[in-house]
Amino acid sequence: MYDVAIIGAGPAGASAALFTAKAGKKTLLIDNGKSMTKRAWVENHYGVMEITGTDLVETGKKQAAKFGAELISGQVTSIQKLEKGFQIEAAEQTFEAEHIILATGIATDLAEKIGVKTKQGTEPRIKTIVEVDKLGRTNVEGIWAAGTVAGVSVHTIITAGDGAKVAINLISELNGARYVDHDVLQS
Repeated sequence: MYDVAIIGAGPAGASAALFTAKAGKKTLLIDNGKSMTKRAWVENHYGVMEITGTDLVETGKKQAAKFGAELISGQVTSIQKLEKGFQIEAAEQTFEAEHIILATGIATDLAEKIGVKTKQGTEPRIKTIVEVDKLGRTNVEGIWAAGTVAGVSVHTIITAGDGAKVAINLISELNGARYVDHDVLQS
């Protein structure tokens, strides 16, 4: 069983996976290849002069994999609540995870199928979002949401930051203490 399965490998999902994997949590990152970021040209991302959305997404997935996240390509077709955790069907395979982070961009249909509450979106052209608390938790215990699907701006730097925030909150819950991830230059 995975500690966390992250559905969506755009900036929010890959950022969340980078943090959970780096924290030693067994992480599954599921990518359906439909990230709207792939159509972007990015010049407003701190620390990056310019990059295509496709390159940004691929770099994010590589960073998550560097720390041990397992990446699979495929569409999630089903999520079932288990006695402990969830069963996820994707790419004609079945996976189990204790927690799920939805980072599905503008897609809320999967969330709605599993009983996650949604509400009207606030961003232009985003009709529906998942209802989350300030930590990123949904109304279904064990399911979290990050990025555009959770109602934050579609800008890649904001969705990436939200993915990191939700991952830190989830790691903190799993560890039973506030988790901090700081790297320090070695002298």
